[in-house]
Amino acid sequence: MEHIKRLLSYTRRALADYDMIRPGDKIAVGVSAGKDSLTLLCALAHLRRFYPVPFEVVAVTVDMGFAGGMDFSGIQKLCDELNVPYYIEKTEIAKIIFDIRKEKSPCSLCAKMRRGALHRAAKDHG
Repeated sequence: MEHIKRLLSYTRRALADYDMIRPGDKIAVGVSAGKDSLTLLCALAHLRRFYPVPFEVVAVTVDMGFAGGMDFSGIQKLCDELNVPYYIEKTEIAKIIFDIRKEKSPCSLCAKMRRGALHRAAKDHG
């Protein structure tokens, strides 16, 4: 529990020091299922309860469109527990990069396409 308190303290201090949240902001967290994005999501969800500036949090995952699909049920369950709306932005990034363009070095293009999809989802969900 001490680790959680410390994390919330650091998060709250960063938000205040850099004036990152204004009243009524709606914050979209890009959730990749990695520890960084899930930690940020949890911290912001818990901070909503006592942070002096009211804000909303939503979670967005970019589905890359790999064959066979991905299982996002674990993220959905966490978002339900945190009372955070969860959106999955379906894309065909994998098909474009690997099947159509056959990229030899896909990382840069993939990052740009994922960022574009995340921005689109954030805009679509306010």
